[in-house]
Amino acid sequence: MRRAIMAAVTSSLLDDALARYWGYTEFRPLQREAMEAILAGRDSLVVLPTGGGKSLCFQAPAVVRPGLAVVVSPLISLMKDQVDTLVGNGVPAALYNSSLTGAEKTRVAAGLREGRYRLLYVSPERLVGEGSDGFLTLLESCDVSFIAVDEAHCISQWGHDFRPEYRQLAQLRERLPGISLQAYTATATARVRRDIMAQLGLHDPVELVGGFDRPNLLYRVLPRASLKRQILDVVARHKGEAGIIYCISRREVEALAAWLTTEGTPALPYHAGLGEAERSGNQDAFLRERVDVIVATVAFGMGIDRSNVRFVVHAGSPRSIEHYQQESGRAGRDGLEAECLLIYSAADFMKWRVMLESNGELNDGNIALLRQMEQYAASVGCRHQYLAEYFGDRYTRDGCGACDFCLDELEPSPEPVLLARQILSCVARVGQRFGSTHVASVLRGHASDQVVSRGHNTLSTFGLLPEASVGEVRGYIQQLRAFDLLRTTDDMYAVLTLTPKGLALLKDETSCPDLSLARQRPPRKDATRARSRVDTESWEGVDRALFERLRAIRLETARERAVPPYVIFHDATLREMARLRPDSLDAFRAVKGVGARKADDLGERFLTAIREHAV
Repeated sequence: MRRAIMAAVTSSLLDDALARYWGYTEFRPLQREAMEAILAGRDSLVVLPTGGGKSLCFQAPAVVRPGLAVVVSPLISLMKDQVDTLVGNGVPAALYNSSLTGAEKTRVAAGLREGRYRLLYVSPERLVGEGSDGFLTLLESCDVSFIAVDEAHCISQWGHDFRPEYRQLAQLRERLPGISLQAYTATATARVRRDIMAQLGLHDPVELVGGFDRPNLLYRVLPRASLKRQILDVVARHKGEAGIIYCISRREVEALAAWLTTEGTPALPYHAGLGEAERSGNQDAFLRERVDVIVATVAFGMGIDRSNVRFVVHAGSPRSIEHYQQESGRAGRDGLEAECLLIYSAADFMKWRVMLESNGELNDGNIALLRQMEQYAASVGCRHQYLAEYFGDRYTRDGCGACDFCLDELEPSPEPVLLARQILSCVARVGQRFGSTHVASVLRGHASDQVVSRGHNTLSTFGLLPEASVGEVRGYIQQLRAFDLLRTTDDMYAVLTLTPKGLALLKDETSCPDLSLARQRPPRKDATRARSRVDTESWEGVDRALFERLRAIRLETARERAVPPYVIFHDATLREMARLRPDSLDAFRAVKGVGARKADDLGERFLTAIREHAV
């Protein structure tokens, strides 16, 4: 009976904290269970997708449970924004890292001794790095209730952002006995989860793994054709909205950012080769909405917390599906619709092999990850289902309504085996000595000088696909590579060769029964791109003009307070205001995402705009 009463009290306290400080009246999947594990003093490992509300899992219990919650984060550049958001919500929080001046460190240390904070954000180096002993001595006197390790996949050598210093965090139990440890991440396969639990030394942890699917994201994949045209198309679909464009090399980043700017879309570069001041300045400009498009290498990683990124473009394939999930997941963190476009070619995978080999990382594991990424890019089926099942989820929905396949933008070949054998035969008949462009010319019946001079216009495969475009044929070739029917050599001038599996299909048309091929369906000139179901639903009843006015007020307020706009309100909250049009403080407090502190602080300013818009 007593346990049931305590559970009910705890549940009520969490409900009250959620509404008072964050303006929410319901929990997202697994949030309550994650919070209750902390309040019960249990260790835990929590895996929730980006945008799934991981931070709230440790922030809300920190308000409810007595003592100090220490949050370990590798994101020094983001700690201030996270603390500003908490303080803006009325939660006493602070950070302690190398970005503080001596006077600021002294002030925070005094606040810790006086018990003024409920959350403290620190870097792993501050806790376990050289010279950390004095800081740990300070924490020993602070009644630390629990430690939350954010981005916990960094502890695993099997993760995609491995950081060796994370492996020393298990030592904290010796200095702070009796605390519980909580690990949080957005992307972790079963192998990585096991490694996290082992390396942190978690004791009988509560393991909570949410669904990896992000239904608000619209996934599209395009074989690389005219890259600049393909990028301009997606930028035009999101005019005035925030986006990230990922490139494989620094040179591509610089060139693409400069070109976009000349085309009328201001864009800034971000990569590890830039000076610290320029790199952090460009990131800050993006976070604070002084520029909406950033072009980056994967160095532009976990430090991105802008919630209203409406598109992410990969102008080249990532090195693994884990990387793709993490990078594309920076879109739509506010739960609203966003587009994720992957533009890929065979050259991308060759570049990664060269880079991995030069870094001494080209092993069987990384080769397998590249192969899986290529298979995703060339797959013909629901993208959401593919990604969910890769991470071990069961996907039961009949069509996602939010990918190129389910939106009928792909046209499956009615005879994939026949088509594959025509292409494989052509590769064989040109002697397995030419690349995809030449093979495409032969199949299309294009009598170029190179084709004619080699007599390839007399081959039986010349002109077998007269109606197909170069991009279409190259797309089929990419898909055959993913099925391991064709291979591209690693030579300076890459050529296509048949694999044993490809030779078998030429000899026996029944040897590859699961083969499926598709082309991009040509869009009608009078039609815009199809919208996802989430996109349609999220705008229902929203006064778009009012939403834009509220965005302007948010930006103005953020600049006055020197914080990123998402610290004021997320886009989802502004859309809710533009849908409900509250006309009083009580009604304003009822808007999802408006807590009591923000209603008192910002209510009249936003209510005035809503009233004036109604006149």
